[in-house]
Amino acid sequence: MHLDPSAVGLGWRQPHYGSLLAQRPDVGFVEVHSENFFAAGGASLAVLEQGRQSYPVSLHGVGLGLGSAAGLDAWHVERLAELVARIEPVRVSDHACFARVPPGTHASDLLPVPFNEDCLRLMVAHVQHVQDRLKRPLLIENISAYVAWDSDAMAEPEFFNQLCRRSGCRLLLDLNNLIVNARNRGHSLGEAGVAAQAWVASLRPGIVEEIHLAGHCDLGDIVIDDHGSQVCQALWAVYEATLRHLGPVPTLIEWDTDVPDLAVLLDEVTRARQVHERLACEATT
Repeated sequence: MHLDPSAVGLGWRQPHYGSLLAQRPDVGFVEVHSENFFAAGGASLAVLEQGRQSYPVSLHGVGLGLGSAAGLDAWHVERLAELVARIEPVRVSDHACFARVPPGTHASDLLPVPFNEDCLRLMVAHVQHVQDRLKRPLLIENISAYVAWDSDAMAEPEFFNQLCRRSGCRLLLDLNNLIVNARNRGHSLGEAGVAAQAWVASLRPGIVEEIHLAGHCDLGDIVIDDHGSQVCQALWAVYEATLRHLGPVPTLIEWDTDVPDLAVLLDEVTRARQVHERLACEATT
């Protein structure tokens, strides 16, 4: 199954399991966190199977730790493979991060990887292993990071260019993370938008297959990627510039903390659709 390039979906979280199924709103797809459905049965999996009857489902993981030098967790990969076989999702994604350390401890967080050749080779091998097991390409997301490595030897966009080229994966472009990272490097919100657009312009054409939009929290001395508010105006401007550069790309609205009524998320979906529609009209005039 392929998504329409102009499809706009929403993150389907537990507070809206019932309301989405009851209302069946017009959204292009829904995304769930893969690990929440690893159990062999139960109420959550039953809800997901109901949702799959009405919407394309994207499985978005947070636990593979594809950049972990300790290796992949075979149990995790197998549970993911079983879920993919059961749900037949339209997308399977995870993050460019590490999470596991010897002797197999999981940090329960998305920790940044160094952008260098050694890490690139490791991630290529891990991504290819998972893709071979799932029999499909992965989408890999750029993360928000609050520290950087002294061993960084290449720019982050080039790391993803090379990862996609060598492994056959594609990029899940989180624009909010670009804003957050730029703000935490001392840029103003306006400067962060410019930096984000430059980041996107450095990508190899054709590697972006999905975009994530979310809110963040500005605490003054640090900006947190909390997915707990509406998309800010500066990010909407970056989103429009990104679509002008890349063309239409399926887009997801994420909201994971302080989750509001479903209607608020649907308003965000509508706003993203309006950007797609405006650019499509411009292209035909």
